[in-house]
Amino acid sequence: MGVVIPLEEKAQEPGIEGLLALVSPDMARVNQTILSRSASDVSMIPEVANHLISSGGKRLRPMLTLATAGLCGYSGAGHIKLAASVEFMHTATLLHDDVVDESDMRRGKLAARMLWGNEASVLVGDFLLGQAFKMMVEVGSLPCLEVLSSAAAVIAEGEVMQLSVAKDTQTSEDDYLAVIRAKTAALFGAASEVGPLLAERSKAEITACRGYGLNLGIAFQLIDDALDYGGTSSALGKNVGDDFREGKITLPVVLSFRRGTQKQREFWRRTLEKGEIAGDDLETAIATMHQHRALEDTIERARHYGAMARDALELFPASPWKFALNDVVDFCIDRAS
Repeated sequence: MGVVIPLEEKAQEPGIEGLLALVSPDMARVNQTILSRSASDVSMIPEVANHLISSGGKRLRPMLTLATAGLCGYSGAGHIKLAASVEFMHTATLLHDDVVDESDMRRGKLAARMLWGNEASVLVGDFLLGQAFKMMVEVGSLPCLEVLSSAAAVIAEGEVMQLSVAKDTQTSEDDYLAVIRAKTAALFGAASEVGPLLAERSKAEITACRGYGLNLGIAFQLIDDALDYGGTSSALGKNVGDDFREGKITLPVVLSFRRGTQKQREFWRRTLEKGEIAGDDLETAIATMHQHRALEDTIERARHYGAMARDALELFPASPWKFALNDVVDFCIDRAS
């Protein structure tokens, strides 16, 4: 017998109420699809999936699929399964990420790997990816299947790219941006592109929606990078300083290393490359970042990509959908306020 997953609506943060109101009827259908497609007679599968799916994520990526479909006047039902596919792809990525990063926490709770082990986390992630592709095929849109399957490959490439720059303080800003374009922004872009594809809109409109999603995804990740050193656990959904403890090279580190003194660069090599972290090293890292405006400049770069996301939507006439999608940009950036 399958295990039933409780999937209540979560309270949403200020800034995306407009989007939530517009997509609410469709999100109810997406949630029901997530429920049914997470079920399995293998009880561990829905248990592990439910641990992450019901843990308070905003489901921003599937909402982008619904919103861009609405923006483009789509009137069918295929966007429901595609939105659920996008959420399953994201959830699978998180399950895999936590294993690769050896993370203990996710969205303020113990990571699934801490409760069920690495093997179960990876395999349940694979199950969710399989269900995602099954739903894409059921929708019957080859262009949408191509976009989302390509995104899955790019995300995996991004994960490998991140491994290649892990703990490498010589990583450049361009190298790092290439990682987050693949690892994070690719799914935002694909989620936003399949809406106009389903609606069979012009190439210009499809490209515009993809550009919106890609730039929003970069901005979103850059704010996450800043929050890891300058935010709170509740805002971040994980422990502040996790990136530092895991030796991750993010943009605030890249900027601090490039602008720092020789002594400060030795600090970054000791803590991130060698993993020799003492009791107050996180505080030293944060102070060093503030000294060199690394956090402020990371947020400023996020604002730049946010502006590019808004510009991409200028092709479309004014509508509640367009206003809501612009509000999402503000929401993503304002998390650092």
